[in-house]
Amino acid sequence: MEQKYEQFKGQPRLPKFAVPKRYDINLKPDLISCKFAGAVQIFVDIVADTNFIVLNAAELAVDRNGVRFTDQSGSKVWEPVEVELFEGDEILVLEFAENLPLGLGVLCIAFEGILNENMKGFYRSTYEHNGEKKNMAVTQFEPADARRCFPCWDEPACKATFKITLEVPSELVALSNMPVIQEEVDGNIKTVHYQESPIMSTYLVAVVIGLFDYVEDHTSDGIKVRVYCQVGKENQGKFALDLAVKTLDLFKKYFSVPYSLPKLDMVAIPDFAAGAMENYGLVTYRETALLYDDKHSAAANKQRVATVVAHELAHQWFGNLVTMEWWTHLWLNEGFATWVSYLATDSLFPEWKIWTQFLDESTEGLRLDGLAESHPIEVEINHAREIDEIFDAISYRKGASVIRMLQSYLGPECFQRALASYIRKHSCSNAKTEDLWTVLEEESGEPVNKLMNSWTKQKGYPVVSVTVKGQNLEFEQSQFLLSGSKGDGQWIVPITLCCSSYDTIKNFLLHVKSETLDTKEFLGGSISEGSLMEPGGWIKVNVDQAGFYRVKYDEELAGRLRYAVETKCLSATDRFGILDDSYALCMACQQPLASLLSLMGAFRGELEYTVLSNLISVMITISCIHIFLQTLNQTVGPNNQLLFPQISYKVARIAADAAPELLDYIKQFFINLFQCSAEKLGWDPIQGESHLDAMLRGELLTALAQFGHDGTQNEASRRFDAFLDDRNTALLPPDIRKAAYVAVMQNVTTSKRSGYESLLRVYRETDQSQEKTRILGSLASCPNPEIVLEVLNFVLSPEVRSQDAIYGVSVGVKGRETAWRWLKDNWDHILKTFGSGFLISNFVSAVVSPFSSYEKANEVEEFFANRSKPSIARTLKQSLERVHINAKWVQSIQNEQRLAEVVEELSSRKT
Repeated sequence: MEQKYEQFKGQPRLPKFAVPKRYDINLKPDLISCKFAGAVQIFVDIVADTNFIVLNAAELAVDRNGVRFTDQSGSKVWEPVEVELFEGDEILVLEFAENLPLGLGVLCIAFEGILNENMKGFYRSTYEHNGEKKNMAVTQFEPADARRCFPCWDEPACKATFKITLEVPSELVALSNMPVIQEEVDGNIKTVHYQESPIMSTYLVAVVIGLFDYVEDHTSDGIKVRVYCQVGKENQGKFALDLAVKTLDLFKKYFSVPYSLPKLDMVAIPDFAAGAMENYGLVTYRETALLYDDKHSAAANKQRVATVVAHELAHQWFGNLVTMEWWTHLWLNEGFATWVSYLATDSLFPEWKIWTQFLDESTEGLRLDGLAESHPIEVEINHAREIDEIFDAISYRKGASVIRMLQSYLGPECFQRALASYIRKHSCSNAKTEDLWTVLEEESGEPVNKLMNSWTKQKGYPVVSVTVKGQNLEFEQSQFLLSGSKGDGQWIVPITLCCSSYDTIKNFLLHVKSETLDTKEFLGGSISEGSLMEPGGWIKVNVDQAGFYRVKYDEELAGRLRYAVETKCLSATDRFGILDDSYALCMACQQPLASLLSLMGAFRGELEYTVLSNLISVMITISCIHIFLQTLNQTVGPNNQLLFPQISYKVARIAADAAPELLDYIKQFFINLFQCSAEKLGWDPIQGESHLDAMLRGELLTALAQFGHDGTQNEASRRFDAFLDDRNTALLPPDIRKAAYVAVMQNVTTSKRSGYESLLRVYRETDQSQEKTRILGSLASCPNPEIVLEVLNFVLSPEVRSQDAIYGVSVGVKGRETAWRWLKDNWDHILKTFGSGFLISNFVSAVVSPFSSYEKANEVEEFFANRSKPSIARTLKQSLERVHINAKWVQSIQNEQRLAEVVEELSSRKT
């Protein structure tokens, strides 16, 4: 290739000599041949002397004779002397014989493309109508795939307006970001013209073409809101529709800025890689994230729809109206949308105690950020292929958590005023992280920039060690790593603490590595005189887990907190935090497993959903029993990245690997611990019970089934048999179906296959996406390796949509080796099917992370030595680090002296 083009190759961003102002796009998709033709006129401002135009394009056939540049008047035409598409760099280089005139001109390009199967760019999704399989055409452009639909400046900062025209079969519904202004029908084809959009980034442009029904409503100020779904499913869109109308009104008030478009459409797409996508005015979703069916959806499904819809609508302000300048600042989009989605959900459903459940977000962020192979919230991006991997728990969950920490520090009123000011100031433009800090600093008078840089520009977080020495409390911070290694990070840490009650909460900023406080001066009384020395006295640091850090207490303080947990003196959020910190410290070999198990024993009789849910996760992973994917919490652009219950992939199968002789005792301890709570809730829903009790019932029964509790497995089987006879039986409502399915799979073998075959039949007969994913996760829980292999092969079959395959890959301890062999044998197929997006990284994490030996880490490394791709590089390193962490933890547990004694004693406690 000629040297003159080298200057444009290998660059993270496009050259700046041309700036797009408006796109006129015409697309004509053929849903039979799955191809499309297109033409684009781009109104460009030439701002520097150049005879080149460089823009993004990928997987398009550009018609060389269909490329030209004209001045604004149209009086002069420049045709390129060279038209080169560099697929590796995803750029289209147009060379002209002379410099183009400065100022506005029009670039015209004709092109063709394929409606691909990769769920990115302009792609096809399949559905059935009247028993016939049909295609729909859908776009998914975030992060950098608009270039697969039309040539463009595919960077967030290159905002422009868009005027779209579609030529489609006349019987189909054709949607785009803006309302239709004109429609012309010519036989079987109609041409649909849409209103010009406001200024926005290319990744927010959207088109959906297919057969749909819809439900409709309006906001208080007249914005038309519709939910589109497959024909016959429109009633399942009513819950999301009501949510959307209320949420738009809520955000209008919170941000002090109205929704900026004349309509909002939300569409359920059968094949969709992410959870949802916030396209301006045309939000697309997986069916599981938008549709809710009273008869077949569980309480957890209802909550997921609420938080995902709120997340995507938050983006209409935070992301669409004000957009990150570059992908380095992705967290501004995703962290804020995640945090604000909880704000909206709490306002609409206060009884869900959603802010307590926010701890799950914080925990996911803490677990990923405890790896040496984590990354800062603000991360450098040098190639479009690197972007997918940062749609992870750092951008979403750590991002949301540090926002919550900052809001807690500044106060909610001040924070809200600053956000409204930020949106007004940067509306219809782009912003960087520093722009937000500047506004918050101006509003609060606090050194926000200095405080927050330590949280966004370096990876990791601190563990704050708290020790009583005489009349003093000593605080010392150090970087926390799950490997147990010492890091060199240092943070400005907002410390909060309370002493024996929540009446008075003290706070200060820990600026330095360590600080000593005189308790008489700080707490108003010395330790010897104060409530701490009373029998039930305690000190809790990081009150309600508002800070993004871990806390390690000395032995005396930890013992008092254990008693406070047992006597229910602490809030649910603090009970959760003490358990989660203890679990992380144990994983990092800074605390024995015996101590963690003793702490768990203090949670006997616990009935708070979020606390018990976390306890179940910890227990299932310690006992090496498979915990399957409960939900996809990714919006993209993964609530999200897929949400794995990360504990099970970091410490997975620890007891089985470290102390298999104690496994039965550990299971019995957990059964005893949960039985009391499960018996209080029972199997059947109670009239008027809370949303949280409905979710908890399912999780408790699922855990008991996995731990091998005979009574639970027998009752589950009885109810499952009744369900097979009558799909509408009241004996198996949606909230406990997963428990029944998992129970059935625990007893499936190659010679006893009826439960497995029955579940496959239910899978094939249902048209409910939520039911299908529920079944896939349950199939994967089978302990029989031969059946596991059948399940793994099934998830790669045409019967399972590509987006859902990962549900069936998260297998149990007895299926680890089977899954690893399967991944190696099918790697080329998996890479071809999933390799162009972020889904491929989930396969690597699910299969590799559960191992716990250095030998296996070496084997994995050797296999991927010449097979790694940029899209999985970070995930592979993280997965291998988890294997090393697991291996080190196994060794630590094997060296514990009192573990057997503690486990046997705990397992003998019946109440």
